[in-house]
Amino acid sequence: MTSRKIKACLVAGFTALTPAAGFAQSSVPGAGAPPDHPAVTVNGVTYTPASILNRNMGTPAEQETAFTPHRIIGNIYYVGLKKLTSFLIVTTQGNILINTTYERNVPTIAKSIEQLGFKTGDIKIILGNHAHGDHMEGDAALKQMTGAEVIVMAEDVKMLEGITPGGQKHPIDKVVHDGDTVKLGDVTLTARLVAGHTPGCTAWTMPVVDGGKSYNVVFGCSLRSPGTISPEVEAQMERSLKVWPALPCDVMLGDHPAQYQMEEKFAKVKPGAPNPFIDKATCTTEMKIQEAMFRAVLKEQAGKK
Repeated sequence: MTSRKIKACLVAGFTALTPAAGFAQSSVPGAGAPPDHPAVTVNGVTYTPASILNRNMGTPAEQETAFTPHRIIGNIYYVGLKKLTSFLIVTTQGNILINTTYERNVPTIAKSIEQLGFKTGDIKIILGNHAHGDHMEGDAALKQMTGAEVIVMAEDVKMLEGITPGGQKHPIDKVVHDGDTVKLGDVTLTARLVAGHTPGCTAWTMPVVDGGKSYNVVFGCSLRSPGTISPEVEAQMERSLKVWPALPCDVMLGDHPAQYQMEEKFAKVKPGAPNPFIDKATCTTEMKIQEAMFRAVLKEQAGKK
C-alpha cells in the first residue's frame, strides 16, 4: 500500500475514534480503580497499586499524545505515546511493530513512523506484549492498513479474541509459545512467557549491534499482578520472577514508558554522549518493584482469611 493510500485510510477510518466513543482508559478494560494499599518501598520510592497504575497510564490525553519519535539503539525506534509504548524494528526485509496500543492511536503511530523517514506500509509483522486493549487493540486496524502478519503468544489467544473494537474480529495469523522465535530479514526475536499480568504476557528479546558493539534488548511485559491473586496467577508470577532476571539484558524497554524511565533517559540523549538507554540497572528495577508489590498483596490477602 502506498504512503498516500495509507494516509487516506487513516483520515477516513479514524476521524471518529475519540475517548468519548467508549474506549477503556485503564490497562484492564472495565476494571475499577485499584486500592491505595498495600505500600512498598523500593530504592527509596514508595508505591501503591493505585500509584503504579497512575504512573503507567497517566491521563487520557497522555495515552493518545505522541512522544517525540526517536532511535533507541541500533535498528530499534520509539514511535509510541507519552504513556503507551510502540516500537518499530527495522529489518532488511521490512519492519516489525511491537504494540499498536488503542485503535484510535494507530494514525498517531503511523505519523511517528513517517516522521522518522520510514513507511508504515513496510510493516510486515505485528507483535504485542499482552492482551489488553491499551497495547493490542489496534492490531486489526494496522493489519488492514499494511497486510502485516499478527503473531501472538498462545496463552493470550482467548483474551485477544475478546478485543473487538467496532465489532472487528481480532486478527491472529500465527501463534507462538515460550522460547519460539520470530524472524524477519536480519532480525530474530525470541518470545519469553512471563505470565501473571495476563496468561500470555510476553517479553520479546533480541540482540542488536550499535557502534560496533552487540547488546541484548528486552521488550518487557508488565509484571503487575491483579489486586486479588488466585493460586493460578500466583504460580504464574513465581515462574515469571525466575525467568525475568535470567534474560540477557543491556537495554530494558517496556509496555509503558515509565517502566524504563523513558522520558528521563531521552532527555540525556546528546551527540557524542553515552547512550542512556544502555542501562543494565533498569533490567531488574521494574521487576523488583512488582515483586515487592506482589508479595505485599499476597501477605495482605492472607491476613483477610
